[in-house]
Formats: sequence, structure tokens, C-alpha cells
Amino acid sequence: MKNIIVGTAGHIDHGKTTLVKALTGIDTDRLKEEKERGISIELGFADLKTTQGMRIAFVDVPGHERFVRNMLAGVSGIDLVLFVVAADEAIKPQTREHFDICRLLGLRRGVIALTKADLVDEEWLALVRMELEDFVKGSFLEGAAIVPVSAVTGMGLDQIQLEILKAAEGLEQRDQRRMSRLPIDRAFVMKGHGTVVTGTLREGKLTLESEVELYPSGKVARVRGIQVHGEKVKEALAGQRTAVNLAGVDVTDVERGFVAAPPGKLRPVRIFDAEIQLLQGARAIRDRAKVHFHAGTVEVAAELRVLAEKRQIEPGATAWVRLVLDAETLVLPDDRFILRSFSPMVTIAGGTVMELHFGAARLRRKGAVDRLEKWKAMALPARIQFLVEQRPLGIEFAELRQSLGCLEEEMPKGLEKIGSWFAAGTNLKQIAAELVARLRVHHKEHPLEPGLSREALRAGLLAGAPVPLMVALLRHAPSVKAEGDLLRLESHKVKLELKEDEASQDMEKMFREAGLAVPAVDEVLRASGLELGKAKSVLTLLLRSGVLVRVGAEMVFHSEALLALRKIVSARRGERFGVAEFKDWTGISRKYAIPLLEYLDREKVSRRDGDARVIL
Repeated sequence: MKNIIVGTAGHIDHGKTTLVKALTGIDTDRLKEEKERGISIELGFADLKTTQGMRIAFVDVPGHERFVRNMLAGVSGIDLVLFVVAADEAIKPQTREHFDICRLLGLRRGVIALTKADLVDEEWLALVRMELEDFVKGSFLEGAAIVPVSAVTGMGLDQIQLEILKAAEGLEQRDQRRMSRLPIDRAFVMKGHGTVVTGTLREGKLTLESEVELYPSGKVARVRGIQVHGEKVKEALAGQRTAVNLAGVDVTDVERGFVAAPPGKLRPVRIFDAEIQLLQGARAIRDRAKVHFHAGTVEVAAELRVLAEKRQIEPGATAWVRLVLDAETLVLPDDRFILRSFSPMVTIAGGTVMELHFGAARLRRKGAVDRLEKWKAMALPARIQFLVEQRPLGIEFAELRQSLGCLEEEMPKGLEKIGSWFAAGTNLKQIAAELVARLRVHHKEHPLEPGLSREALRAGLLAGAPVPLMVALLRHAPSVKAEGDLLRLESHKVKLELKEDEASQDMEKMFREAGLAVPAVDEVLRASGLELGKAKSVLTLLLRSGVLVRVGAEMVFHSEALLALRKIVSARRGERFGVAEFKDWTGISRKYAIPLLEYLDREKVSRRDGDARVIL
């Protein structure tokens, strides 16, 4: 069944609530004060199940100028507007403001109801119709059905319902594949159930027993129960008026303006760039003007910063701005919003969220407008590609999701995927070229070294990126070869000159002849006859080849000596011994015994057992 949200709009006392009641049988004025004063103060809700496979949910909004903030909390989630004008009064101030709000929120469909049609004659009705046609000319309501109705006589009620259905037929069902977002417009306690919140599910699905986070508070609750149009269901779908019974939070933890969405997936913001349109009848806006920001069900004060060189926006103009909110709220790119002035408190502009900025974002006006013009023209895949390409080392998917509200299946093809990390192949090719250049310099400066360690290169080139990114990087550098923990250019071969080769043989001989009572490394390096740096490189080659083995920080042994030691020890398998016995077996001092015992422990030849050891 197709779910459509219809919102009323219009001046106070033009019959919005009465018309909804006549269509649905439900009185949306539920508060005692509303009954006593005869006006709507808060949002009201009703539903109408039709025979055309469509369910209409009505959001009835207050028409008084003092309650426009309440009206905005309801109208932001609607699919089409039931625009109400009383035939005996025609267009009034809130008719105009509600109309402006609907236009600025990007509504595309609606039906116009000429209420109280039984109170005027045909000639007057024709004049009001002409005035309305002229009023909506050039807007989304141009050509919309204008239906005279009377809730008293029943005149036009069937026709208005038919026109609503016709207008709804062309609407697309909201996307149920995206992450669920439920802007909360009401929170209350239901006896025996606890905290209940209501709202229009903007997108996605909400399922029983799932968890939701209440953004921006960060509190997490469990969905204990769901109702749609008063019926218990296992899941709510995008486009449905939804009541959710939450477990794990108190009603004092929730307020209008919060958004229920999957935990940890999104991130509230205070700063974002946007495109706004200033109403023709509004005053010019200067840089750093204070405004009321309304999006979804939230209202928060904000400071507006003009991004263009001219620091003022003229009436009727479209402009790029940065909004700095007084408090964090959850919005995503392409969300629509309304701006109202502080004094007088009237609607002055509407806009579209474009790019989010987390943390303290520095304002750089130069190039900002060009960047945002390009951003506006991009579809979601292009925006993802753009953000990934802006990060040379790539970006964690969680950050992309926070910035765009995207799903992993929406990631464009062609990006390098490393776990939950995404990088652009073009960027990796550039880094691979830098890797090759660094190795070339290193080989030139250190010809006796077989290569550079992966960790050294990763820390220099891929700082902050996940370790597996190096593997992806090497796919773009076929001339680089990996050997253990070393990387080298394929063309690089270590070739010892005569003097270096002789020094290598001398070093090996010194350690081989020393047996287990080896000389100090510094002593061997000094005796090599080479410059210290080259001597260290030759020693490193012997260590990497396995001829020599480093046992401690300052102690190196010949591999033949260690093999002989293993034979001595293995012949006593199962025997328990101490340091003294080990010294007797090997004929070495404590200086060498302790490092060698620790080496044998590491090699699983022996095992510590209290103050002694056991040969394995």
C-alpha cells in the first residue's frame, strides 16, 4: 500500500481542522486549550484508508502566526499540501507565509480547498478563485485543482478527496533502502508502556526490537513497539506516520527536534554550507546575521555567513552561505530547511543543506562558491567519488556515511576497497610513484642495504591509513618487490666492492672463531677498515642472510655457534637446570649466558620454571 503524507496549510480559522475531520472523521485538536479557544495550537494527525491501495495520513498544522514554529515541525515531512483558503476571507497573512514555506521546502504537488463555500455566492466564489489562480501563478500550485468545499453541507468533500488521490498518484514512494530517520515531533508517556515518540518516517525502515540512537543526545533506546495509524506493526516504512514505544530512555531524554536513527551511523553537526533563496519581500541579509533555523522538526538559532565576496544577500536572490548553529542537530546533504528572522519573527528564506563540516571548520571563502556549485550538480556517486579523491590516502567508510548518509552498496565502482577503507586509484598511483622515487634515492645513498622496511615507508607515506593499504599501493608499483619486511626496486641488487667483500669475510670469521664468547659489535665494526656507515651496512647484510644472528641489542653470534649450542642443550632434553649448570656446559661467563638463555627461551628450546629452566 502506498503511503502519502498530506499536510494542511493556511490562515487561522480558515477551516483546516474542520475539513480534515469531515474527510476522516477524526478531530485533530486534542488539547484542552485547543477545544476551549477553538484554534489549533499543536500538530494534529488523522488518517484515511482509501480503496485505491493508498493510505493518506493528514498532518494538520496551526494557522496562527504565533505557532508557525509548530507548523514548520509538521509540514517539513509532507508529500503534498492541502492548501486551505476560506472563501469568505480569501488570502490572508498566514496564507502567504504558509505558501512561501511550502515553496521554499520544495513541495511539488498540492490541492487547493476553498472552504466555507456555503457562506458566499457564486459570483464571490469566482472572484476568490481568480485571486487564488493569480496568487499561485508560476509556483508549484499553478494548475492545481481548486475545489470549493463546505464541511457543514458536505459540498465538495468527495471531489477534494478525489483530487488528493489524483495528486498523490504521481508521487514516488519514499526510499525504504536508505538508513531510517525519524524526526520526532512529539514525546509522551503512555501508561503501562513508558516513553512513546511520534513522527513521519522520512526514509528507510524501522523494525521491532531494533536499536535507535536519539540524535543529537547520543542516547540509545530499543524499539519495544511500533504503531502506524493506530495499528500495531512489526515495521514502519518510509512515508508513514509512526508512533514508537522506546525502552531504555525516559521521556525527559527526548524532545521535539531529536531524530531517531541507527546507532553510531550518523553524526550531528553545527556547521554546514548551504544554498538559500531569500524571499522577494524579505529584507536584505548581511553577513553574520542571526536567524532561526528550522529543519525536520528542529528549531535552533544560527548565524549566517555569506560566502560570496559581497557580504549581503538582496531580496529575491539565491546565495551560498555557511550556517553555524547554536546547537548540534542531525541533517544530511539535500535536506531542505527554512530560515526565519528574529525581529519581526517571519519567514525570510529557505534552503538546501549541501556540505557538512564536523568540528571547528575554518571559513575559507576563496573558491568556496565554485566548489559548492560543483557539489550541487553532483549525484550521490559523484559526491562520494569527490570526497574520496580529496583524501590522498583514502577515507574510512564510516566518515563517508556520516557526511552523506550513504550505504556501502552505493559506493561507486572503481574505488580501491581495503576492508572498510576506500581510496581512489589515481591517488594511489601518485603515492606509488613517490614510493618508487624514495626507494631510488635510498638505493643510491645506501647501495649496500637491500631495501627499506615496510614500516618505515608506511609511516612516511601512509601515516594514518590502515596497514593493509600498503598491499593496495604495491599493486600500483609493479617495479617494487617485497622481500619479507623489506621493499626494494626490482632493478636494485646489492653488489659489494672488493674492500667491502673482504670486510664481510673478516667479520664473519671474527664471529665464527669467537664461538659463544663473541666480541662487541662496535669492536667488529671498527676492525673492518670501513667507514662506520658502510660497516653497519655490511653487518646488516650478514644478519639478513642468516650467517649472523642478533641475540641481544648489542650481541651478535655466528649461526654455526648457535647451532652447536642447540645440539648441546637438546642432548639434555627434559633436564632441569640453572645458570651455573649452563655455564659449565658451555664454558662461557654470565655476560654471555643470560642473553643466550633468553634466546633459547624465545626459540622454544627451553622454558623458565621458577628460578630454573627445563629443556623442551
